[in-house]
Parts: sequence; structure tokens; C-alpha cells
Amino acid sequence: MDKTDRKLIAALRQNARASISELALSIGASRATIRTRMEKLERTGEILGYTISLKGDMSDRPVRGVTLIEIEGKGNERIIARLRGFSEIQAIHTTNGQWDLILELGTDTLADLDAVLQQIRLIEGVNTSETNLYLATHRSNKSAP
Repeated sequence: MDKTDRKLIAALRQNARASISELALSIGASRATIRTRMEKLERTGEILGYTISLKGDMSDRPVRGVTLIEIEGKGNERIIARLRGFSEIQAIHTTNGQWDLILELGTDTLADLDAVLQQIRLIEGVNTSETNLYLATHRSNKSAP
């Protein structure tokens, strides 16, 4: 992937519905170049699809954040299986470093979040956790202009 491909992807993140002509103009390349590069990026799996962001995606669960979890011992798979049962957990990521898991959470109220966090902390093998709330989202699913 070169500089032109990266510019194309950034433009698509800004507006995935932009026409080939609009993309070509914003990047400073020909329409044929943009069409060929988009086809190549799709064919090689760099671009998996095109999406939109809805206002509701950001406000359905107004209290959002991440919880970092340290697991004691080798209970990763068992704990992940338990966490999959929480509707408030939108994503579970394994990671390296001090923390073993990163959870993306969303609830309607702080009290709901507190209740979920208490349940998570009671899972056998969850050694410690740290939660950080999202205060504002300045960019979501888009590349900075």
C-alpha cells in the first residue's frame, strides 16, 4: 500500500459514498487510477466493505467506555465465554502487556455500568480491572481531514 492508497482510504473514511470523480479530484489522481486501486484494495482484502455511521450508533448507549482486565492464571477462554453473555459488552479484545483483556462497554446509566462492573469483578479469575469512560467522541469510523 502506497501513499495514494492511503489517501484513497482516508477519503473513503470521510465519505464512503463519494463518487470516483470526487475521490479522484480530492486525491489528485485520474478516475481510472482510483477505480483500479479501489478494485485492487477490494480484491486483496484491504477494503472489506463500506459502512455508514448513524447518530443512533453513538447515542443508543450513552454511558460508554473501556474496561481493562488482568486475569489470574490460565482462565482466558473460560472468562471470555462468561463475558460473551453480557449484553452491555460490545467487544472483547485480547491484548498484551499488563492487561489481558479490553472490554468495550455501553449502558444506559452510570448505575447500570456500576452493576455490570460488579458482576465482572466477581468472575473467578478476574484479578483486577480498570475502567475508563468515554466523555466525548470527536471522531468515529472516519479519518481525520
